[in-house]
Amino acid sequence: MSVKIVATNRKAKFEYFLLESYEAGLELRGSEIKSIRAGQISLAEAYIRVDGKQAWLVNAHIAPYEAANRYNHEPRRERRLLLHKKEIRKLWDMVRMKGMTIVPVKVYIKQGIAKIEIVAAKGKKQYDKRQDIQARDMERDMGRRGSKAVY
Repeated sequence: MSVKIVATNRKAKFEYFLLESYEAGLELRGSEIKSIRAGQISLAEAYIRVDGKQAWLVNAHIAPYEAANRYNHEPRRERRLLLHKKEIRKLWDMVRMKGMTIVPVKVYIKQGIAKIEIVAAKGKKQYDKRQDIQARDMERDMGRRGSKAVY
């Protein structure tokens, strides 16, 4: 089974506590799949909106495909996520809880089909982010000290 990761949301791990992940299909139109295969997608400001019956990928940017000319797609349109009803209901219940959100983490191509990994997450406070930065810096310093040769 070949999986090619096309785009990742690197800030998600820093901004949120990642809790439960799901794999969803993307409902794409026309030239969007060609742009995704070319790696022309950004999840930087993207989020997932759930309305109880459907889940939507909002604010993800898929660049227009150059060779598609006038049949191109809208770069920031909302795209429907393909999930089971039980999963959508579960996500809807999570979103209604205070502080919970659904974040896209990565887009990849699995067996020729574009998939997106979404995660139910809880927003971090400023002090949580500072603790993460401090732990990362300490780990980096320990790695530097361990790699130096002592004569």
